[in-house]
Amino acid sequence: MLLAIDIGNTNIVLGLYQGKQLITHWRLATQAERTADEYGIIITQLVTYAGFVVDQISAIVVSCVVPPMLTMTQELAQKFFKLDPLIVGPGIKTGMPILYESPKDVGADRIVNGIAAYEKYRDSCIIVDFGTATTIDLISKKGEYVGGAIAPGLSISLEALVQRASKLPRIEIVKPKEVIGRNTVNSIQAGIFFGYVGLVDGIVRRIQKEHGVQVKVVATGGLAPLVASECSSIHEVDEFLTLEGLRIIHERNSLQEVKIRAQS
Repeated sequence: MLLAIDIGNTNIVLGLYQGKQLITHWRLATQAERTADEYGIIITQLVTYAGFVVDQISAIVVSCVVPPMLTMTQELAQKFFKLDPLIVGPGIKTGMPILYESPKDVGADRIVNGIAAYEKYRDSCIIVDFGTATTIDLISKKGEYVGGAIAPGLSISLEALVQRASKLPRIEIVKPKEVIGRNTVNSIQAGIFFGYVGLVDGIVRRIQKEHGVQVKVVATGGLAPLVASECSSIHEVDEFLTLEGLRIIHERNSLQEVKIRAQS
């Protein structure tokens, strides 16, 4: 079995694969101060609770946008699973050309999402990832990562609003019944929610206009099911797009290793 781990700034999403099938998944809070021992115990307990044996996991693949957690992840994999993890980064075979001015500056999660989306549609597409940051990326018809836009995510935008406006209360992010709020809580909810709906639809339209394309738009990330329901530009929500991209990258690198061994 393959353990796929996506480490974001807010959450860590884990998926357990049997071949190409995602058989179970978990979501943990990202806490950089936690040790490899702490995360190792949590993950092995999750695996056991799901009815599997830790020794059944034969490979681990990781994408991480929190650099301080990379060493911890390697230590965790070696200590608890006796495995060297495949970490998405420079030198890893992805099969996707990156047209960014500085390819190493692209977040691993953005590349992983692009690989999964292109493998799924085999055509130009746009990926909207509602994470700590909201990213909107374009993949070309040839399967190239073209680039994209980055905006503050819903949660950190709300946090900034509450911190800087002392009279405003903390609220839950929900879909409001109407745009015009009749109290402070509803007004903030309307501004945050519909503001991001407009942000996403507006950027997607501009990307399509600039590049002369009308393409499939897929959303992923923790808040995707909530916000995408009101976005006219989004065609599909795929909650596990990043995990699927990690599985594909692991598969491609495993095949590469087999070819190298066969030639030596």
